[in-house]
Amino acid sequence: MIEQGSPEWLQQRLGMVTASRISDVLARTKTGYGASRKNYMAQLVVERMTGQPQESYTNAAMQWGIDHEAEARSTYEFMSGNIVIPAEFIRHQEIEMSGASPDGVITDDGIVELKCPNTATHIETLLTKSVEDKYIMQMLWQMECSNRGWCDYVSYDPRMPPELSLFVKRVERDQARIDEIKKEVLAFLGELSSMVDKLNQLKVAS
Repeated sequence: MIEQGSPEWLQQRLGMVTASRISDVLARTKTGYGASRKNYMAQLVVERMTGQPQESYTNAAMQWGIDHEAEARSTYEFMSGNIVIPAEFIRHQEIEMSGASPDGVITDDGIVELKCPNTATHIETLLTKSVEDKYIMQMLWQMECSNRGWCDYVSYDPRMPPELSLFVKRVERDQARIDEIKKEVLAFLGELSSMVDKLNQLKVAS
């Protein structure tokens, strides 16, 4: 089992569009695609041309989430009765250069996405009972890659009173939206390959 975040895991995903970055692939402004799409493409260009993973920046809030993920998983298991089986990186069945790493699989049709956000975000989630769209897109692509029908979104904050520390919302598979994401991923990957080819030609010319 290759652990998420390990050097081997980073190598598996090298140069590939992953579920956690789907919102960047689809990022748009009023005039076209957003800057985060361009920046993500540049990151994958470098990965493909150097064979080296480009490590993502980790701040204190992100490290908090990493440190408390196991606790979130065990709390979810206790409260839901579901057993979470760790998942490895899953390649898309048709799109060679895309994949996903669910936080775990449940039974034969479910997955789970664990978040340990800052307290303000957790409180907002509790009050609105809603999930940010960027996470919806992430979960939909995880479902597509793993061929699953639903994903439990989990927000966990042990700093809150126990009764309010866990929020769970089930997100069902939305094939129409998945198909839209699929078109965007294919377009993105086509642009990415073309850019790599052009840069390789520049290398040869120089």
